[in-house]
Parts: sequence; structure tokens; C-alpha cells
Amino acid sequence: MRRLIRISVLALFLSVPAAVFAQAHNVAVGIILGQPTGISAKLWLDRTSAFDLAAAWQFLPAGSLYVHADYLYHIYHVFPIKEGELPLYFGIGGSATIQSVPTIGLRIPFGIEYLFPKAPLDVFLEIGIGISLFPATAVQGSGGVGIRYEF
Repeated sequence: MRRLIRISVLALFLSVPAAVFAQAHNVAVGIILGQPTGISAKLWLDRTSAFDLAAAWQFLPAGSLYVHADYLYHIYHVFPIKEGELPLYFGIGGSATIQSVPTIGLRIPFGIEYLFPKAPLDVFLEIGIGISLFPATAVQGSGGVGIRYEF
């Protein structure tokens, strides 16, 4: 049973990057440093909506793979700036840690992102508040800073 759960969760989160890379526009890929520290990808659906994904290897507890996927909504012009854009965003998504006993949970991310005016880069700061649902209920937190290159 545990193996089936692991395979199902892994297949779900591996299908998200496949969908992201199937569309070669409005895609950004880079790194995130914090909890998690790993790879970050973002697929823009339109100016205000996007899907976000992060994947990271964690050494504690006992070597595990952490992934999260979120739907994000962006709000522009909260902080007016001369060049580039600085939207705030929030969203809802899921997280999973694949280890001997996998965990699955919900998360609510909040963040701010700087979109460079002349370079295909974005820099972001994010905090995620979550709750683990399986195998036990527990409060979770995540957050980090990152940079992505836009294709």
C-alpha cells in the first residue's frame, strides 16, 4: 500500500513539470533557497495567474524528496516602481514529502516577485503556511528566496 501511495504521489508531481515544459512560452525555471532548497518552475497562464512548482532533496528526515505545486494569483501596482513590476501573490496548493512514510498536505503561499523590465529574470520571496493531512495532521511552514530564468 505504501509503495502505491509513493508511486501515485510521484506520478502526480512529475506530470506537472511535463505540462510546464510542453508549452515553451511563459515558463520560468530556476532555484529556490530556504525550505525547500531546490528547483523552482513557474508556468504563467495569463498576466495574473500561474502555476508554481518546487522540488528539493532533503537530508532530514533521513533523505526525502519534497515537492509542492501551487496555483498563484498576482496583484500588481501595490508598490509602484519606476522600472519592472513588483506584484504580490497568494495561492493554494499541495505538498508531499516522499520518504519511508510519505506525507501529503495543503499549503497557502504568499510572496512578492520582481519582474525585470529588460532581462528574462524574476526574483521572488515566498512564505508558505501549510497543514500536513497524511499520515498525521501537523502544521507546516516553508519559505525561501529564488531566481528564475524566463523562456
